[in-house]
Amino acid sequence: MSHVRDFSRRGALGLGLAAAVGVAGCAVGGGKPGPTVSGGGGGPDAPEVVKAIGDGSTADTGPQPHQPPRPVPLQPGETPPQFVVFSWDGAGEVGNGLFPRFLKLAKDHGAAMTFFLSGLYLLPESKKDLYKPPNNPVGASDIGYLKDENVRATLTHVRQAWLDGHEIGTHFNGHFCSGSGSVARWTPEDWRSEIDQAVSFVTNWRTHTGFADLEPLPFDYRKELTGARTPCLLGQDSLLTAARALGWRYDSSSPGGLQQWPLKKGGIWDLPLQSLPFPGHSFEVLSMDYNILANQSKNTTRGVPAHYPAWRAQATATYLGGFRRAYETNRAPLFVGNHFEEWNGGIYMDAVEEALKGMADKKDVRLVSFRQFADWLDVQEPRLMDRLRALAPGQAPVGGWRSYLSSI
Repeated sequence: MSHVRDFSRRGALGLGLAAAVGVAGCAVGGGKPGPTVSGGGGGPDAPEVVKAIGDGSTADTGPQPHQPPRPVPLQPGETPPQFVVFSWDGAGEVGNGLFPRFLKLAKDHGAAMTFFLSGLYLLPESKKDLYKPPNNPVGASDIGYLKDENVRATLTHVRQAWLDGHEIGTHFNGHFCSGSGSVARWTPEDWRSEIDQAVSFVTNWRTHTGFADLEPLPFDYRKELTGARTPCLLGQDSLLTAARALGWRYDSSSPGGLQQWPLKKGGIWDLPLQSLPFPGHSFEVLSMDYNILANQSKNTTRGVPAHYPAWRAQATATYLGGFRRAYETNRAPLFVGNHFEEWNGGIYMDAVEEALKGMADKKDVRLVSFRQFADWLDVQEPRLMDRLRALAPGQAPVGGWRSYLSSI
């Protein structure tokens, strides 16, 4: 199941193929608290007691396990951590085993990630008439609905992801990237409708699927959801209006950024995918698997197999090169976007795994979710953030960190 779009080279900056593709997403979800019920069945970290929400699709189980200590302000002269966020658009398990593969990888290396869940991935196709996408026909979607067995698997892995300490964000629903119904044309009211529907699909999966043997998702989604990434990185400006009203804290939908420390846009942290050095080329490429693919096999997800080893090495070198550029200079955070897809023989999944392994054991490196990174940003002194933002991509602090940040 592919969800691909054509992209074109970034004009004046010569930054390679930008914009992202992904799976649809979810949003804030709720319902009124229901009775207390027994938990279990979710592994050693599963809560023993939960408070059901609504029809029991979700539940309030208390604080999320495996979270880092409460962040503190960086002190004058202190070296900033090197933050890295690996994120996943769609976060659906389609039977290829990629979701559990990366849950295990994250656990093995103490990493937290962000999973931008697709609301439609918890809605059976038999109930697609429940989806009323803005400016599109009822039930329409530019990505496919999952089979029932894949909906079940997705629920299982999303539950485990949260218990492992990962963030569950949203990639919304129908993934409309072109034509009159494109998310690029949506108003704030359209986005609110899309978000409310995604919430409903996440928080009413038990009613919609009839599955009675699965444990609830162990979080109140209305509280859990604090950020998103839009389809194809389109429509951010209108989305931010809706996001502010909902109290969201960050957005990762900007159509491409640089490896610099972030700013807020309209009161919300703007955490874009970034342009990274692309080995063998004079231009840079956006930090997402599909954008590397688009430059290698020209939007074709099944390229020439003989090229796969070289492409895999190039993709790995792209991620690690971007990491080293930041780690050795301005310590800007690195944001990497992915899909649970086996494009070009699965080489991009291999590249992400090898890159993560190459980063995880370095001093000062923190593999975090977007929400955890936003937590850190929120407690920093504004003067410190201004000083960090003054460093361009690849620019080291003059005199070292002790000197550069000594006067904040």
